[in-house]
Amino acid sequence: MDNKYLTIFVVCIAVLAVAIAGCTSSGTTTPAETGPEEAPVYAVGIDVPYPPFSYVTPSNEYTGFDVDSIKWIAENQGFEVKFEVVAWDGIIPALQAGQIDMVYSGMTITEERKEKVAFSDPYWTVNQMVVAVPGSGVTLDDIKDGNALVGTQSGCTAAIWMEENLVETGIMPKENIKVYPDTPKAVDDLGTGRIDAAMYDDLSMKDIIEGRDVEVIGYIETNEQFGIAVRQDDTELLTKLNAGLANLMEDPYWEELKVTYDMTL
Repeated sequence: MDNKYLTIFVVCIAVLAVAIAGCTSSGTTTPAETGPEEAPVYAVGIDVPYPPFSYVTPSNEYTGFDVDSIKWIAENQGFEVKFEVVAWDGIIPALQAGQIDMVYSGMTITEERKEKVAFSDPYWTVNQMVVAVPGSGVTLDDIKDGNALVGTQSGCTAAIWMEENLVETGIMPKENIKVYPDTPKAVDDLGTGRIDAAMYDDLSMKDIIEGRDVEVIGYIETNEQFGIAVRQDDTELLTKLNAGLANLMEDPYWEELKVTYDMTL
């Protein structure tokens, strides 16, 4: 065979072999490798200072019983959290507006609030502690009879209890309730004589008055239950929170948290 034709024949065979190899391939390509799916990040609204449930340390770190609880739940349920400090009387509007995804900061479950948000299963129960300056002569009966000027935090259940049980029933004049951005400011005014007594959630008030010249004069038994609040249509997140809470309460870490934050009166 002529060398020229031999060369052409060899080239054709080579081209044909490549074509056949192409026809016998699977016809699919290997997708590029992708990393693991990123965990969702939820913004947790907290009120500070609200010891022992939520507060910020001098080094600007978020801590507290509720803060550590949601960190554990987030890891257990496969999501991440970031914390946003929100004024208490605006925390539900912030949730509804999507500025935060949940409120986990000692929020009492009430029928009025349930009209606006959905709550997790309860995780804690509190009553209202009433304090006064030693030797002032102010008694718990003075509070119940509407004869004292009482300070508390705006929008909290102490304020709600006094409004519903004392003001609306005509026992206490509305001006006998003085509200503050936070309860430590109320206790400050108690020490200077601007108010006669201060009322707030028992565990938190215990921490607030530590080291101050203030005494406990009694308790109002409200038996409030705390829950985590989410938007009413956020059922997926609510399911995760309830599952995480149940797992946390069965874990030894739950009892460790109680000891760490001295959750006894």
